[in-house]
Amino acid sequence: MSENVFDRMAGKYEKEERIALANTIAAEMKKYFPHDANNILLDYGCGTGLIGLQFKDDFKKLIFSDISGEMLKVVDEKIEAHKIGNAETKHTEELCSEEADVIIVSLVMLHVPDYRELIKKLYDILNESGQLLIADFDKNDSVYHEKVHNGFTHDEMESALADAGFKNIDIKTFYHGEKVFMKKDASMFIADARK
Repeated sequence: MSENVFDRMAGKYEKEERIALANTIAAEMKKYFPHDANNILLDYGCGTGLIGLQFKDDFKKLIFSDISGEMLKVVDEKIEAHKIGNAETKHTEELCSEEADVIIVSLVMLHVPDYRELIKKLYDILNESGQLLIADFDKNDSVYHEKVHNGFTHDEMESALADAGFKNIDIKTFYHGEKVFMKKDASMFIADARK
């Protein structure tokens, strides 16, 4: 198996610009959360937990999941250091169906070759009437990388969500930043959908 690039990045992932972007995304996502704090949140592709850990007081339980064991180690260290009793980590392969009420996915889809399949998987992980929030980059023709999508149109994302079975889909651009996507200016969208 080839080395996971995110394992290599884990120790030096939290740069100032990543933290600032995570805070912007977290503030936007929070606007969409249910008012019932008795829910389970899954931060899928959580990285070092920069976004999900900001919601420790908004949910009964937090699950942090990533393909990178090294990223999850960083999250575990933060959970322990801050004595967060309602949080745990799980490798993405350990997730079960109907495990979460709300799933957040931030800047993950652009790294997934078949993002449509991932959206179907997330549909299964959600509890009935659950909510999926995706934050990612709008389609950007000035970005090119052989292993990364150059963002998504709202129509592409809406189609993928609808095909997976999601309803009440709402997508809007909420942020424009300088040099935020492979050193190019870019905008980000948030997609809100229900199972």
